[in-house]
Amino acid sequence: MSESTSSISFDVSDDQEVIRQHIRAFVEEEIKPVVLQYDESQEFPTEIFRKLGDLGYLGIVIPPEYGGSGMGYLEYAIVVEEVARACPAMALGVAAHNGLCTSHIFRFGSEELKKLYIPRLASGQTMGAWGLTEPNAGSDAGGTQTTAVRDGDDWILNGSKNFITHGNVGDICVVMAVTDASKGKHGISAFAIDKSMPGFYASKKENKVGMRCSDTASLTFDNVRVPGSHLIGGEGEGFLQALQILDGGRISIAALSVGLAQGAYEAAVKYATERRQFGKRLADMQAIQFKLAKMSVDIDAGRTLTYRAAWMRDTKQNFTVAASMAKLYASEASVRIAEDAIQIHGGYGYIKEYPVEKFWRDSKLLTIGEGTSEIQKLVISRALFSAV
Repeated sequence: MSESTSSISFDVSDDQEVIRQHIRAFVEEEIKPVVLQYDESQEFPTEIFRKLGDLGYLGIVIPPEYGGSGMGYLEYAIVVEEVARACPAMALGVAAHNGLCTSHIFRFGSEELKKLYIPRLASGQTMGAWGLTEPNAGSDAGGTQTTAVRDGDDWILNGSKNFITHGNVGDICVVMAVTDASKGKHGISAFAIDKSMPGFYASKKENKVGMRCSDTASLTFDNVRVPGSHLIGGEGEGFLQALQILDGGRISIAALSVGLAQGAYEAAVKYATERRQFGKRLADMQAIQFKLAKMSVDIDAGRTLTYRAAWMRDTKQNFTVAASMAKLYASEASVRIAEDAIQIHGGYGYIKEYPVEKFWRDSKLLTIGEGTSEIQKLVISRALFSAV
């Protein structure tokens, strides 16, 4: 082996393990007992997120000078994974808040914008929303129709966004809008706005199959006057900024998928060791053993891909393809694992007394949000053929 070959370790550090145990204890005490309550009510768990903010988990990758915890993406993945083991919907809130709105302003915003918004977001004083998706611009984000027109030193925003996480509960939002239609995708700019600006408000709250306590709503911009200083980066840079933000967001959704799968798997193992049929435990039946074995392999594979992508992000490597691979594999595996967990439970898996039905309902969104599975395959295949 040459001296230039770097060693490979699959262990998390002692400090990272401390973080895992800390967030796991919080989840067991504060989240697990109320998961079904929030799923039924569809109420956003404000008090839980306030506590997460107090613990530093709403500014995970933000430096301390802006009120954050100064951790890396691997720690971020660990936190999201652990929350998702109990409640994927709350984990989605942690992922979206950290990885989208907060990250976008921190990475591309001016010092003025960072000082104005980041401490409030990192502390959990308010939640952040991120406005890219529109009724006619989903996977085709270049089809954005929300507009921003110059008016003196300001911009006037008009349009709407849908399927926006924290659309109701978030006071601060990053919005992509067309500033020069003649330039296509390169005519889209990003703006940091807040609900103190007249004409910016949430409208329809979505009634979802899963992720029900995660706040999802439409946003409306009706002649919203936005100061010129709230343009994030340069004019026309919004689309490329969004792509970079989505790369990081895919790591968190992969981690969420791993956590969901882990939670469903653990529930299936518990049930299989307790339930008896034909005079023996389900866990003693080879058909069940094979299902659980495959679930375990898929979870480890998804976790390895996710941690690799997070490590590449932390070490400043090009992680775009790695993030897409992790997100594609882990999200699709989570759907399979949640469904197999229900199958192991039989009829009991289909009622709310057991947690696996919620994992199943929550899982499907993970193959859609932050870029569908088809978009991930497109990202991966383009990279493959660009090297040919």
